[in-house]
Amino acid sequence: MKHIKRLFETDPWRLVTKKCTIEDKRLQESLTSIGNGYMGMRGNFEESYSGDTHQGIYLAGVWYPDKTKVGWWKNGYPDYFGKVINATNFIAVDILVNGELLDLAKQASENFKLALDMRNGVLSRQFTAVVGGVELSFSFERFLSLTTKELSAQKVEVTSLSGAAKVELISKLDGNVHNLDTNYDEKFWITQAVGEAPIPYLTTQTIPNDFGIEQFTVTTAMENKTFPQVKGEFIAGESIVSEHFVFDLNAGEAAQLEKKVVVLTSRDIAEEAQLAKADEIISALEKESYVQLKEATSQKWQERWQIADVVISGDDAAQQGIRYNLFQLFSTYYGEDERLNIGPKGFTGEKYGGATYWDTEAYAVPLYLALADKSVTRNLLKYRYNQLPQAKHNARQQGLLGALYPMVTFTGVECHNEWEITFEEIHRN
Repeated sequence: MKHIKRLFETDPWRLVTKKCTIEDKRLQESLTSIGNGYMGMRGNFEESYSGDTHQGIYLAGVWYPDKTKVGWWKNGYPDYFGKVINATNFIAVDILVNGELLDLAKQASENFKLALDMRNGVLSRQFTAVVGGVELSFSFERFLSLTTKELSAQKVEVTSLSGAAKVELISKLDGNVHNLDTNYDEKFWITQAVGEAPIPYLTTQTIPNDFGIEQFTVTTAMENKTFPQVKGEFIAGESIVSEHFVFDLNAGEAAQLEKKVVVLTSRDIAEEAQLAKADEIISALEKESYVQLKEATSQKWQERWQIADVVISGDDAAQQGIRYNLFQLFSTYYGEDERLNIGPKGFTGEKYGGATYWDTEAYAVPLYLALADKSVTRNLLKYRYNQLPQAKHNARQQGLLGALYPMVTFTGVECHNEWEITFEEIHRN
């Protein structure tokens, strides 16, 4: 019998592990990705981690065109290939205890538990560790809202178990990010503005390109609340802003941070209006607690599962598998925006460039027709219909009549630069 390596326990509704497996961390991060169609993220740790990791947050429809580089030019070669780009790391919260940085690549943990709750769309993690000479328990939880698409919400709690501890929580918006899959050392973002009023924010813009593709501008803005309440210190650096909170804990006492982040892109809101809009959204959510926001998103997931759940009796592994696949599909796309389609890897990473591939209609449309409201499928089809002029352009590039829908695209114009696959296999029409 073939041996299957399992990183997670078999559970019908969750991915759960009680092991902090450093050697499999990238795969663990991929499998615990979450998304809400508008944006998504890998299952990265919130705190600093110096080991092997693939930090990744991606925004739907935000991408960069890179020049096609080939040894010799063939008929119809696209001028550029598109790729999703890693966006501002807005979940980051550094934790120091008595001056020592929490880093599970260096410190041993006990009672570790990581869980992706697919029923409710929540990622959580708990463990105990000795940091700064004190034993503490750490708890993390986060979700992406299904009721306010621009909202990320997270909670961090640190409890001293054995003695006095000076605990520092540094909540960050960090624009110093790089892609892993391509252009390894290239930065794709330019800092446009940072500030603390009306709320701490960072605005970045994609670097210029030579192909007439729009430069995307993104503003991330955060509101941090602490329990007990302490005043934060705002700090701005190169492509980064942070709020620094300090707590003096005795044994049995806890410090808690609730962090709301609003993410706005120029796909929907002009750069000059983004900060005001972010403040407006945060203000509108002022009376809603973290628990209430989580319950609202949970309710939306329940509505989806009520339509879509596939129940498999007697085989928990198969049950877990079918729900996992549905969870990742619905996290990637649920039909809210007809300008979007389904990236092959969803929000789990950068492979395949985050682009739309040719086979959505063959494989995904039947599923959404069966397991979601018909409006979801309608928007998938409108995406292609709206790109018919670009399909005619693709055909002309090949010297063909009619329309040639792309193998891979962001805009409807072909941007897959492997000629043998793209143009020797014209099979998607």
